[in-house]
Order: sequence, then structure tokens, then C-alpha cells
Amino acid sequence: MKRMVYLFMVSFLLTVSVGCTKRNPENYNKEALLATLFHQQAAEMKALSYQAYNLATRQLDEALLENENPGALAIVLDLDETVLDNSPHQAECIIKNFNYPTGWAEWCQKAQAPALPGAVDFLKKAVDHGVQVFYVSNRNDSLREVTKENFAEEEIPLQSEDHLLLKTTESGKESRRQIISQQYKIIMLIGDNLSDFHQVFDKQTTERRAALTDSLQAEFGSRFIVLPNAMYGDWLNALNNYDYKMSAEEKSVLYNKLLKGFGYVKPAE
Repeated sequence: MKRMVYLFMVSFLLTVSVGCTKRNPENYNKEALLATLFHQQAAEMKALSYQAYNLATRQLDEALLENENPGALAIVLDLDETVLDNSPHQAECIIKNFNYPTGWAEWCQKAQAPALPGAVDFLKKAVDHGVQVFYVSNRNDSLREVTKENFAEEEIPLQSEDHLLLKTTESGKESRRQIISQQYKIIMLIGDNLSDFHQVFDKQTTERRAALTDSLQAEFGSRFIVLPNAMYGDWLNALNNYDYKMSAEEKSVLYNKLLKGFGYVKPAE
């Protein structure tokens, strides 16, 4: 009798275990765990943000010395992971095992994204000197009001409504940058994604992105200021050729194949 009860319990536990496995699939976002922890916990992340905005401030100072009319100058910035820190959304994706765009609107509605270190001081200085500051973001335009609430909470300056260019019909940013360049001289672009700087980077392969970066080496640290973002972005999308339907398991296999250990041999050119 005891043996029958034991076998029944084992069978029951196995059934429950299988059921739980089916209900709780492998975390789609597990690859982002360390990247998100770095973003939220590493003092190095804070240092990199200060470094980027310190450099941007030096470039601003030079531009102000060289131009008698600062009102004719413009700085173009991305928003998310450039001015605002949205790592809490990424963390929530990991904790609750969902993926963007789930939870994104809910997070934005809170208007609680903190400003990245160094950003506000830099932006205030630019605005105080009359330089036009434009935020070109792929946040949907439906999030405009809550984004402005977030700006107010973090004391991020917004000179006018048309200085916040959110996404309406297309994710490419070049047309919005062109609108700005028709009226102002763009002295600096700041972002966490290469497509924040030039359309030449849009939807390119990993190899092509690297080659283009080499060709534009002199722009980085002068006209282009890059903020770190290991959590998401085109660098990650390019690894799987922008296949947004790829499963978590397929991504894991691919990412491991792309690792280069000390036995890696560079392909002949």
C-alpha cells in the first residue's frame, strides 16, 4: 500500500512539474539580465553617462565660441536611454517574463523615468545659451503628454512643442532631422543607437555597421556623442538580421555561436 501511495505521489509531482514547465517557459529576456543590472547597479554606467555629457559640454563650449548667433544652432538628442533611463521597464520584462511592447505604455504613463547622469545640467546650459534642443524619439506620439510630464518631473527643458519630435508614421529619424537642419545648424547629435546619428546606419548588418563606424571615426566624440546601452537596440537586432519572430531558444543558439573565444580565427579577407 505504501509503495502504491509513493508511486502515485511521484506521478503527481511529475505531472505538476511538466505543467509548470508549460506554463512558465524559458525567460525570453534572460540574456538581458546582466545588461540590465549593469545599467541599474554599476557605477561604471553612471561614469560613462557623465563622461558623455562632459564631452558634450566641451563641444558646446567650443561651438558657442565659434558662433556669434547661438539661436541658429541646434542639438539633436534621442530620448530613451539617452536622456531618460527606462531600465525599470527592461527589469520588469525579466521579472515577469514578457517582452516589449508589453508594459511599455504602462511604464511611460507613470512618467517616472529618471534622467541619466549629467543630462539635465548639459541640457539646461544649452538652453540657457539660446541653443535649440530637439528630442527626436521613436516613442509613439500618443505618449506625448506623459513624456512632457516626465520632463517636468526631471526638470528637462523643452523650449516648445515642436522641439519634441516623436514617432508618427515611420521609425526612421532622418526626415525629422532634415526638418531641423532646414532651419538650424546641427552642431551635435547624442544617442545610444547609431541610427540616432545618420540614416546610413539604418537596418544594416553587424559587419556593415562596424565598417561604417570605422569610416566615421572622426565624428565620434565631436559631432556624435554615444551613450551606452547594452540592454536593447539595433546592435542586438542586427545579430539576428532584424528577424523579430525569432524564438528565445533560436536566439540563445545564435548568440552562443557568435561568441569569439581565444581560439577564434579571423576569416581571410
